[in-house]
Amino acid sequence: RITASEMDMKKQTGDHMKETVLLYGFKDQERLKKVKRALLPLGLRMRTVGPEEYFQPVGYLAGVKEVPPAENDRPGTEFDCEMMVMAGLASAQVDAVIHALYRSGVGRIDYKAVLTSVNQFWDGEKLYEEIAREHEVMTKGGSQ
Repeated sequence: RITASEMDMKKQTGDHMKETVLLYGFKDQERLKKVKRALLPLGLRMRTVGPEEYFQPVGYLAGVKEVPPAENDRPGTEFDCEMMVMAGLASAQVDAVIHALYRSGVGRIDYKAVLTSVNQFWDGEKLYEEIAREHEVMTKGGSQ
């Protein structure tokens, strides 16, 4: 079952986009393999994004036709934490991804985001910074 907001997102990101999970900042190759093995049965496209692509819009990397690639090619800085971006997934699929990671023993990936009509144009570094800010507020109970 698809919610109204998910239908709206499909219109804005292109209904033809394959459900995709972008994986940023996975330095531990064994952990990365474990993540991919856990998600494989879900039939999602998975893409590992290295620092050399952090400047690209997340929507472009996820395959959104309406999001053009960035023109510059500046190298990115390695992230301190892993980040997972889920694109084109219905809420039940997002839940399935999280449950699959827990069941497989991967555990938490603290920096998670769902691709939206706004953040699809952000590069990986901007999205990472935004998630880091939100995560700090939530975990420390801080105020803005």
